[in-house]
Amino acid sequence: MKLLVAVKRVVDFNVKVRVKADKSGVETANVKMSMNPFDEIAVEEAVRMKEAGVASEIVAVSLGVAQCQETIRTALAMGADRGILVQTDAELQPLAVAKLLKAVIEKEQPKLVILGKQAIDDDCNQTGQMLAALLGWAQGTFASKVKVEGEQLLVTREVDGGLETVRLKLPAVVTTDLRLNEPRYASLPNIMKAKKKPIDTLTPEALGVDVTPRLVTLKVEEPPKRQAGKKVGSVQELLDKLRNEARVI
Repeated sequence: MKLLVAVKRVVDFNVKVRVKADKSGVETANVKMSMNPFDEIAVEEAVRMKEAGVASEIVAVSLGVAQCQETIRTALAMGADRGILVQTDAELQPLAVAKLLKAVIEKEQPKLVILGKQAIDDDCNQTGQMLAALLGWAQGTFASKVKVEGEQLLVTREVDGGLETVRLKLPAVVTTDLRLNEPRYASLPNIMKAKKKPIDTLTPEALGVDVTPRLVTLKVEEPPKRQAGKKVGSVQELLDKLRNEARVI
């Protein structure tokens, strides 16, 4: 069974995000970038499936600027077999990403597509659902456990009320949640091997996909700074401040 894993290049989660001076977006120049943490979980799950003998090949796909090759190399070092980069300098919004992935999937014909439930830069949580809808495939979102049973998939989902288990027919789209697994660190030998693994480069035009943004960002602002706390001398003073200053009671 061939697996396809989508990986996104985002600002590293340890970096403090700063807004550009002109408020047109987030500053990415000279900022450390890495693979989206939810996508790391997706790669790890795919590699575990291959190690268990369920999957035969793992294809890592990334969309965006040329530097996304670094993100693909990380996936290859973790255990993916080859990569595909859909290179473009255009701003890619969730629907455009879903359409590009659909075009790649139609070329590659995988049985299962795994991707993170959301990216930590835009937090849209839309691409997996849109992709499943465009393909007409079954979908298991927010997965905390995935089990392959022949031509079917058991996915345990994290929902508001607890856990829900769904049975899906393959082919299917699965989006990963935090508790699915703990991603491995790529070892130095695997990082060296990843440099020799192939990465094919495509373009949106070659795939016949229009990636023109449908939404326009008007302005990006940092959240207001929180005011410092105050110490009070008694419960009565606390109640007085809550009632007259904070006006919450």
